[in-house]
Amino acid sequence: MHESLLQNISKHVKLSPEEITLFNTFWTTKTLEKGDYLLQNGEVCKTDNYVISGSLKAFYINPEKGTEEILYFAIDDWWATDILSFQKQEPSMYTIQVLEKTELLQIQHLAFQKMLAEIPRLERYFRIILEGYTASLQRRIVINNTYDAAHRYADFLENYPQLAKRVPQYLIASYLGVTPEFISRIRKNNPKLN
Repeated sequence: MHESLLQNISKHVKLSPEEITLFNTFWTTKTLEKGDYLLQNGEVCKTDNYVISGSLKAFYINPEKGTEEILYFAIDDWWATDILSFQKQEPSMYTIQVLEKTELLQIQHLAFQKMLAEIPRLERYFRIILEGYTASLQRRIVINNTYDAAHRYADFLENYPQLAKRVPQYLIASYLGVTPEFISRIRKNNPKLN
């Protein structure tokens, strides 16, 4: 179970055999079924969650429209966590729900702090992960503020082809801030986007 996460880590830092043994003691596995909630609005995010397999969506409900606004998706080899809630142990502003049967590696907040203290080189790994996440958020802001909807959809397909295959079109539409009908029209008018 820990192999996929350890492979991910090994791309950035090298752990000794002793550190790997210690690392494995901090994590537990959890399986969730389609429709289950990993986190609900108002709850404290108690675990950091690495996706071994499956898919999830993070969203909030727009208070004015009452609609679901997708913040991000998470699939195999990605993370599904409310970083702010996990770090500060405060209630989450959003919900994370399972889209298909999902297997996770989880670490509790206090265990995470202990792991970083006992395996200091993991600080570098989690900094790199956080930098990548921050960069993708910044890119999304720029794309959303400068591209029209058709270009946003084309960019999504180009940068996240694996998501486009696994996530329903209406959820991709929510993520992009358009209607499913709009995406259908784009796909009809541009067969290359199918």
